Amino acid sequence: MVKTHTAIALPELPYARSALEPYMSRETLDFHYGKHHKAYVDKVNTLIAGTEFADASLEELVAEADGTLFNNAAQVWNHDFFWNCLSPRRQTPGKELTRALDKVGGLESLQAQFDEAAVNLFGSGWVWLVKNSAGGFKVVTSANADTPARDGHTALLTCDVWEHAYYIDHRNDRGDYLKNFWELVNWEFVGANLES
Repeated sequence: MVKTHTAIALPELPYARSALEPYMSRETLDFHYGKHHKAYVDKVNTLIAGTEFADASLEELVAEADGTLFNNAAQVWNHDFFWNCLSPRRQTPGKELTRALDKVGGLESLQAQFDEAAVNLFGSGWVWLVKNSAGGFKVVTSANADTPARDGHTALLTCDVWEHAYYIDHRNDRGDYLKNFWELVNWEFVGANLES
């Protein structure tokens, strides 16, 4: 008997696909969310059907799977998180987050570290602001589908630096993409992650 499973779902975006313009085009979201992210979700559901992972949550898959299943599950988790890191409403960090950032040099220092890590990441991957187990901030990168959760860090903010995230709008100019990324950061989400 083949074990049935509860499908991993493609979540709805927290805004309309055109809401991030002019910093991120609807066409980018149509491809990045509507095709790339969806393809990872579809692949995970194909891979877990009839296996011991059939009823696993996405978080369990990221923690326990390996190989192709991990790569696709982690990409789903990373993208789910990434879309929530963005907002069409221009924001600045709240008081608590600002105080926390001041302990590590402030927002400008963070942005400079984050941008340097993103621009210098060879190939495809992600750049993250994380809270480590000691409660401090750290900017880290992860290659391909890897995620800092596997290293015991709490993700606060991420930027997808796979070419599919920016090629339509910026061609190969990752630096230009990052300038637009900072216009879209959902600081309320970052602050909520810090407090959780």
